Amino acid sequence: MTSRASSSSSTTDGSGEAADQLPASPDATRGRAGSENFPVAARLLPGRFRRHLMALYSYARLVDYAGDEAPGDRLALLDAIEADVDRVYDGHPRIRELRALQTTVRECAVPRAPLVRLIEANRRDQRVRRYRTFAELLDYCALSADPVGELVLHLFGCATPDRIALSDRVCTALQILEHCQDVAEDHAAGRVYLPAEDLARHGCGEQELAAPRASPAVRRVVALQVARARHLLAEGEPLIGRLPLPARIAVSGYLAGGRATAAALAAVDYDVLGNQVRPRPTRVLVEWARLAAPAPVRGARAGRVGGAR
Repeated sequence: MTSRASSSSSTTDGSGEAADQLPASPDATRGRAGSENFPVAARLLPGRFRRHLMALYSYARLVDYAGDEAPGDRLALLDAIEADVDRVYDGHPRIRELRALQTTVRECAVPRAPLVRLIEANRRDQRVRRYRTFAELLDYCALSADPVGELVLHLFGCATPDRIALSDRVCTALQILEHCQDVAEDHAAGRVYLPAEDLARHGCGEQELAAPRASPAVRRVVALQVARARHLLAEGEPLIGRLPLPARIAVSGYLAGGRATAAALAAVDYDVLGNQVRPRPTRVLVEWARLAAPAPVRGARAGRVGGAR
C-alpha cells in the first residue's frame, strides 16, 4: 500500500510518530483483499465472521506494510504496533486497526502469541535477506504465515492442536507460492526467498532473478518450490473435513486459492519473471466448490473425474 493514515491517535511511546506512516483507509485494505490469491472473507459467510476476518486481515496487512513498505525506522514502527497489541488485551489501543481487532479478540478469545509472531516475521525481514536451506525458509514461514491460519481457526472457535498442525501446512504452502509469484519484486527489494541451496543445485545464479524472462534454471527452482507447496497443500487438506461448516467454507477457499495459484504457475512453465502470475478465478471457484463439499460428495466427484481419464 502506498497511502498513509492521517487519523490515528498519537501515543506517548513512539506510536504517535509511527501512526503517521500507517496506511490510511479501510477501503485500501478491502481493495488489497480482492487481489489476494484466495477469498479473504467470503460473502457466503455470516456477517460476524466476515467482520472478524477483515479485522484480522487489516491487522496482518498493517504489519506487512510496516515491515515491507513504510518509510523511516521500520523496527520502531513494528515495536509501536506490538505495544498497541498489548493494549488490545489490557487497555485502549490507539491505532485504528488495533481498535477494530480488539472487538474480535474479545469476542473470539484470540490469543496474543500468533499476533506477535507476525510482527516478529517482519522484524526478521529487516535482518535476513536470504535463506540458505528450505528448512530455514520453513522456519520463517512459521512466523510469517502459519500464525494467520491459527488466528482464523480461533475466529471460528476450532483452534485445536491437530487442526492447527494441518493449518500450518496450508499456510506455509500459500506463503511459498506467493514467494514464487513475487520473485522479481522481492529481488528488486533485496530479498530472495528461493533457498540458496536450491539455486546452487540447479545452477542458477542470483543475477538471473533480475532477467526479463526466467531462465531454465530459474524455472527449475520455481517448479521445485511449487511441487513442495502442492505436497504441503495435500498434507493439509484433511483439515477441511474436521471443520464446522462456516470454517470449512473459509478454509477451503484458502486451499482452493493455493491450488489455483500452483496451476497458474505451471501454466506459464514457471516463468515468474516474464509473467504476472495470478490464479484464474474460475479455477479458484471450481476447487473451492470441490473442497467445501461434504466428504462423500468430494469422493464421488473424484471418482467421476478419475473414470473420465
